[in-house]
Amino acid sequence: MSLYAIGDLHLHFQSELKARDQLTEKVWRDHERIFRENCEAMLTEEDTLVLVGDHSWGRNLAECEEDLAYIDALPGRKILLRGNHDMFWDAKKTEKLNDLYRDRLFFLQNNFYTYGDYALVGTKGYTFEGPFWIDGAGRIVDWDEAEEAHAAKLVERETERLEASFDAAWEAGYRKFIMFLHYPPTSVLERNSAFTKMAERYGAEQVVYGHCHGERRFHDSIRGKKRGIRYSLVSGDCLRWRPLKLLD
Repeated sequence: MSLYAIGDLHLHFQSELKARDQLTEKVWRDHERIFRENCEAMLTEEDTLVLVGDHSWGRNLAECEEDLAYIDALPGRKILLRGNHDMFWDAKKTEKLNDLYRDRLFFLQNNFYTYGDYALVGTKGYTFEGPFWIDGAGRIVDWDEAEEAHAAKLVERETERLEASFDAAWEAGYRKFIMFLHYPPTSVLERNSAFTKMAERYGAEQVVYGHCHGERRFHDSIRGKKRGIRYSLVSGDCLRWRPLKLLD
């Protein structure tokens, strides 16, 4: 029995393909087949696979049925986190999704999933990504204060949701945590964030995230060990569609 993670499948079996990178970058060509074959070779029905968001380009649940069926057919138990492109998933209706896909898929939001003596907790998260750029002297140029204020509100909302996930697991008696986000835990301008502080406060052993695509984005946030926590980027193109093993 092992725990794996990957993210950002961006499936589009029923919906129009919107991501230009999926049309131009070699790593995206036929990625659905490559990913399925890797899962079939690596995972068993006793394993657990966490998918950290951006599952489908579908705008609603009807446009995602084939994408979710594809995920359902993968080996093992599948845990889904909400990504910024998952328009089919209303965070306030997560319980309805879990009822609809009971014993097939588990949707992780304001709740937790158990893996041995670990609680798997998570939320979409949020990271301010601009508009700004950094000049040769390392100074921030063209900082939009209105966007920054909006980002702060989104971070506050997402940290509340993450805390609800941690607290539900804590109240159930769990003291070992793996924390999942869709967005990276810090922006390119941050060394720490509300998300890293929460991971430290609850003693999470790992923080796992996606969202960052393309070689130039793979080091936008923390990777490796920091303050005793292992941080891992698991976007599909970064992993070349091979899920990352987190625990045996």
